[in-house]
Amino acid sequence: MKIVFAGTPEFAAVALKAILDAGLNVVAAYTQPDRPSGRGLKLTPSAVKQLALSRGVPVMQPVNLKSPEAVAELAAFDADILVVAAYGLILPQAVLDVPRKVAGINCLNIHASLLPRWRGAAPIHRAILAGDARTGVAIMKMEAGLDTGPVLLETYTTIGPRETTGQLHDRLAVLGSEAIVHVLRQLAASVSLPSVEQERDGVTYAHKITPEEAEVKWSESAIQIDRQIRAFNPAPGAWTLWRGEKLKLWAADLTAVPSCVGGEPGTILAVDREHLLVACGSSPLAITEIQRPGGKRMPVSAWLAGGAGPSVGERLGV
Repeated sequence: MKIVFAGTPEFAAVALKAILDAGLNVVAAYTQPDRPSGRGLKLTPSAVKQLALSRGVPVMQPVNLKSPEAVAELAAFDADILVVAAYGLILPQAVLDVPRKVAGINCLNIHASLLPRWRGAAPIHRAILAGDARTGVAIMKMEAGLDTGPVLLETYTTIGPRETTGQLHDRLAVLGSEAIVHVLRQLAASVSLPSVEQERDGVTYAHKITPEEAEVKWSESAIQIDRQIRAFNPAPGAWTLWRGEKLKLWAADLTAVPSCVGGEPGTILAVDREHLLVACGSSPLAITEIQRPGGKRMPVSAWLAGGAGPSVGERLGV
């Protein structure tokens, strides 16, 4: 069974590694073109490209797959099946029609949610922002629509109460890699897998995260701001203004909240060795990890120990 893999970030690379480690035949890896990264904006290959090259898998990096030439190039690999994971490019129907099919399936997608909830680009962020209690990974047949295809396999997991997007991403990447290997092995053995059409009710869209969304609105509840901090860790990072600086907030604590007099949202109510207590729309929130512009992430305790921290009564976000 000849497999073409299409993906770009680390989530996809974990799946590709599992497929290769399982001894399955990957004849090519498609990934997005190298992008500028870091302070020097040096062109950097994707996680999928780095892995594929290290394992001797040919790498293709088309700008898009809309041209007849791109479709013909894909067809030249004579693939039986196409596996897609966080590729980042829309695949037109002409591309989906290229693989020959195995047990009636020609294109599979690994998606980090329990469909039809959180179709789209940022399902992990959105699940944490919404306070979802559980999520998972779906292996589905690909259609031209956005994550609309029938589901072959779903795996479930709870979302930890203090879990960040980075932590949940890593767990879902492993679940997705295990699920896709299982499905591919079944197909390679000519096992016909049942598929389930997605329900029409409960559809939500995980729209791409914008930097503007990461700004903390202190008028919101402490619970929602805590979700925001966890959802945007490690990127893009929740932030607020402090003395004209863009202060990033990396961690908070909902339990370390002593009784104190309330104030306007964003007002610093108390400062102790480990917490910065800030008034929110409902109940205060204890900030425990921050990052100043040009600096490193640090515990609030280290920031306060330096003597340049905030004072009680100051307001954040103004």
